[in-house]
Parts: sequence; structure tokens; C-alpha cells
Amino acid sequence: MFVFGDLYYFDNFLSLRMKKISLFFSLSLVCFTANTFAQQFSSQVTPYIKVNAPQIAITHVKLIDGTGNPAKADQTVIINNGKIQQVGDAKRIAVPNGAQVIDGTGKTLTPGLVMLHEHMYYTVMDGGFFNIAEMPFSFPRLYLAGGATTIRTAGSIEPQTDLAIKRLISEGKTLGPDMDVTAPYIEEAGGYDIPALNTVKGPEDAVATVKFWADRGCTSFKMYVHATKADMAAVIKEAHKRHMKVTGHIGAVTYREAAELGIDNLEHGFMASGDFDSLKTDDKVNDNDERLSLLKLDASSPKMKSLQQFMISKHVALTSTLTVFEPYTGHEIVPGGGEEALTVEAKDLVKNRWQAAQNRDQASAELFKKNQHWEKMYYDMGGLLVAGTDPTGAGRVVSGYSNHHEIELLVDAGFTAEQAIKICTLNGAIYLGRQAEIGTIATGKKADLVLTDGDITQDIKNIRKTELVFKNGVGFDSQKIFDSVKGHVGMN
Repeated sequence: MFVFGDLYYFDNFLSLRMKKISLFFSLSLVCFTANTFAQQFSSQVTPYIKVNAPQIAITHVKLIDGTGNPAKADQTVIINNGKIQQVGDAKRIAVPNGAQVIDGTGKTLTPGLVMLHEHMYYTVMDGGFFNIAEMPFSFPRLYLAGGATTIRTAGSIEPQTDLAIKRLISEGKTLGPDMDVTAPYIEEAGGYDIPALNTVKGPEDAVATVKFWADRGCTSFKMYVHATKADMAAVIKEAHKRHMKVTGHIGAVTYREAAELGIDNLEHGFMASGDFDSLKTDDKVNDNDERLSLLKLDASSPKMKSLQQFMISKHVALTSTLTVFEPYTGHEIVPGGGEEALTVEAKDLVKNRWQAAQNRDQASAELFKKNQHWEKMYYDMGGLLVAGTDPTGAGRVVSGYSNHHEIELLVDAGFTAEQAIKICTLNGAIYLGRQAEIGTIATGKKADLVLTDGDITQDIKNIRKTELVFKNGVGFDSQKIFDSVKGHVGMN
């Protein structure tokens, strides 16, 4: 802050003094205007910044713009003060004088990923209980390194920590994506024995949870498996009153019932649907019966088509989380190749589970393929399919690496690379109501971009070769960030 010294009220001195003050404020205004874009970063962040200039030109790059349209070759993107200023054919766009030029020859440029089922915690076993532990250091970094510039935490166990991480990232004090923080799970007691899980006692308690965490900065809410229809109706009413959205990994309530109640989003594709369980009763769930009903259901069943049409008519978004359901047999121990991120102890546990499951998960593989087919059906019918990775389960799913692999699995499901990118960018932005500023590479939008070595339209596994992740026009070194968290997941 500028502090004025003593002012002397002699006429001639006053005139001179006022001229100096006027000049000071004029210069200050110029400096302020020139630096409104320049975000300040702490010493914990700056070592990972590779590109930070007022004007940047990414030239001769293969462009996937996030709309689902075919990729375009030999494109140039001009970034000016954190915003996309120009996009088009490299032959027609002049690179501004003084701009930092990045040669994109042989590389692919996509929008920053907008992933909607992420967590800041990881599975850490505690005796016989399923337990989870917050990863405040490694996970925010890994998301950014994997190209996620915006995420929603679909259920929190330490919401106060998630909110603090969001603030620290926004202040440039730590690495990570922009965050939409979901409140603690809304689950009825008497369901799963998960020590970290938030439970409620009926609709009034559920509404109190919404009010408490909305007032503290959470912007999304998640219904969990044993929550009842009354719980869900009360939560949806309170959240919508605040112009906030509700998602759900549900079980006691069917997908059709949830859509009728006005839920905004359902998680895990159709893997959590109890709609086809002939033995199901109101507000009750049997995981085994639910799973068997899905296994028995024909992939092209008219009943599934009817459910999907109803959900689409109610504008329900569906989240694909293929990484957490990927079969063990014939697949990577850590999907996306993130074994090196785990602590030695966590790696041993994950590897032992993976080995024990080999050639014993045929039913899981069958249901996984069906779910891929059903997600493609939903997209093709006009439903809003979004994506996330859900780093939970048996500990195989590690953030960042899993963001890459979700895109690979969408392509495996029959989507083109351009469609898979759209699901993980524009569709997520549409759900969050932020499509005017993020989700596609277009003039005037935030320069949230991912530069990858190789052509991902020719080989989707090139998605793992992320080089630079631009967030607000600042380019972060992906590999350097990945390297910084080796051996951390499972510890912090």
C-alpha cells in the first residue's frame, strides 16, 4: 500500500505535489492493467511452470477442439493474457511479434479435461474395514499432470480439506485443477461399514447437511447407496433452491425413481442401476441381486432403452467411470500405468489383489463390456455423458494416470478420439454450466489446454504423452509434476 507523507499546503508546493500524485496514480494504473492477468505463484509451484508469457503461439499442431468434430491438422492457437485470442489454419494466422512460440508439429492440442467423478482420497485398508485416506499433496498434482484443469470431487470425506485445497490452488500456493467441491456423502446409517463415510438420519438431517456445507463453500451434493427416496427428494429440493446440483451413486432408489425426483446426475454408467432387479423392494438394496440382474439383461434390451429415454427426457447426466470397473485379467495393475506413484506398501497390496483376481473375473469382464455398450447407447441417443475416474475401489485407480486411461477406455467402447475428448471436456463444462468459458478451444475462452506428443487420433495411447498442461494460459510441465509424486500415493 502507498502511504502518503506530510502534505504542505503552500499554493505552489501543493500544485507541484498534486502533479506528482497524479503521475503516480497514472503509472500505477498502467502497471495494474498490464498485470491483471499475471497470477502470482508460490515457490512450491514455480518450479513446475514451463511457459508463462503474455502472448503464446502454439503452431502447426493437430487440433481436437472439444466439440466432437473431426480433428484439424496444421492449426495455430494464439493465447493472449490467459485467453484464447485466435484459432485457425497455421497458414492464415500471423504469430504476434514477441510471442513465445511452441512448435506443435507432430503433437495434439486438446481442451483441458473437465472430469466429474474425482476424489482427493485413496483406498487405504484398515484391518477388515474399507478405509480411505486424504491425499492432499499427491492427488491435486496428479490431476493437473494428467490434463485435468477442472474437476468435481464426487463425494468428500474431508470437505474442509478439499475446500482448503481449492483455495490454495486458486491463490497459486499449490498445484492442482479448478475444483467444484462436493459435500460429504449423504448416506443412511446401517449400510456399509466405512468409517470415513458421512451418514444421516432421515430427510431433515440430510437437508441440514446440505445447508451446513453449502454455507461453507461446497457446490455439489451426492446421494449414496442406502439413502432413501425421501432423503433424495429433500436434498434435491434444498440444493435446487440454492441453484446447486445433486448426483448419486445410488441403490435403494432406482435410476428411474431418481430421474423422476429430479436428480441431475447419476454415477458409474449403469453399473449401479437396480431398475432390472425383479426382487427389489422400495428403499432397499441388495448388491448381489442388482449385479445378477444386470448380468442377465441383454445388452440391447428394450427395457434399457426405455430407461435411457426416460432419463434423457428428464435431462439426467450420466457419468462414465470405466477405470474403476476395468477387469483384472489381461489388464494393467494400475490402469494408465501409474504404479510408480504408489508407496511400496500400497503397490504390494494392489499387486497382490491383482494377481489373486487373474482369470477369476470373467463375470466382471462381461458386465464391463455391457456397461461400455450402454454408455455408448446413452450418448448416441442424445444423453449427456460425462466422465470421471473414481480413484477408489481396490486401489488400482490413481488420479492423473486414470484421466488418461478413461479416454482410452471410451475409445475402446467405440467412441472416436474426438468424441471421447468431448465427453471429458465440453460435456463436463456443460454440466457445470461453464461451457461459455471452458470445455472447447475457441476464441475468447480460457486457455485451458493440453499439449500431447503424438497424434491421439491415430493411436489413443499417445494420450499418455502429455507434455504441457495450460491453465489460464500458464503452461505446466506434466512429466515434472508426475515425477514429483513418485512413491507418495498411499501416504499423502
